Amino acid sequence: MAGITDGFTGAVGHTPLIRLRALSELTGCDILGKAEFMNPGGSVKDRAALGILQAAEANGQLGPGGTVVEGTAGNTGIGLAHLCNARGYRCLIVIPETQSAEKIAQLRILGAEVRTVPAVPYADPNNYVRLSGRIAAETPGAVWANQFDNLANRQAHFDSTGPEIWEQCEGQVDAWVSATGTGGTYAGVALFLKERRPGLRCVLADPHGSALYQWATSGELRSEGSSVTEGIGNSRVTANLEGAPIDDAVRIDDPEALRTIYELLWREGLYMGGSVGINVAAAVETARRLGPGHRIVTVLCDSGDRYRSRLYDQAWLTSKGLAMPRKPAPEPGP
Repeated sequence: MAGITDGFTGAVGHTPLIRLRALSELTGCDILGKAEFMNPGGSVKDRAALGILQAAEANGQLGPGGTVVEGTAGNTGIGLAHLCNARGYRCLIVIPETQSAEKIAQLRILGAEVRTVPAVPYADPNNYVRLSGRIAAETPGAVWANQFDNLANRQAHFDSTGPEIWEQCEGQVDAWVSATGTGGTYAGVALFLKERRPGLRCVLADPHGSALYQWATSGELRSEGSSVTEGIGNSRVTANLEGAPIDDAVRIDDPEALRTIYELLWREGLYMGGSVGINVAAAVETARRLGPGHRIVTVLCDSGDRYRSRLYDQAWLTSKGLAMPRKPAPEPGP
């Protein structure tokens, strides 16, 4: 039992590893998911948000009554908004208008000032990340969280997520598999685990529409296709991702990611977001590549509740050319 924690901050981290029973049986490997949806703000991004705020406080950038500004696809902003409430800061979030209504609504419920903007490439000066940096520079007493290039992000995972996985697995882990948006989760854990076990395989999972799969496999930043997943994939190598070990890469398309999250719901009882579909499908492919008898760890980033009007809505899926998976009929008893 975790016992009594020191407020919201004390409840971040220390999440369990969940053995994905059906997929483990299917592959002959031990496939484990780090249950980051159990963080108090509901996602893996609580760790990065806390690490970024603590670093800003420690170096004197953020003081009492200050403002935290960030450009986010949602989850980091939600973590920051929770923490700003808990620590007495104002929170201003810039988010692409293409993100789910659930995440945007939650940010407003939490009291953040939310500015929705058109989704444009990073090269555009009005990209949500670049715009948030300008707003922070123009706002007295503000700090820009800058989750993509602020190394406090990956350091938070090096200091917490990686050691937790190592301890929970008692050092017996053969592969780490994760998608990346900012690079913080993937890189922080990869750097820690590689330091402890150099032979461990670090595998980057990527959706279509992102350039990172091609970069990891050929050295060229080039994207192909598109994806409905939110918060993962990138057109550039962030400071957090730079220098992280990558031994292999797996690209997962939307139909496979969608089938995976529905299988997790029906066979494991886990109601997960879209990036989890990318992660778990890539973990299954990694298990196939390694062969039976290996232990593979991935991350269960957030719950499906933040995407219920999209990934769990037949009309929305149809509008994107995707078929909603159907639950198979139960097998007849003896």
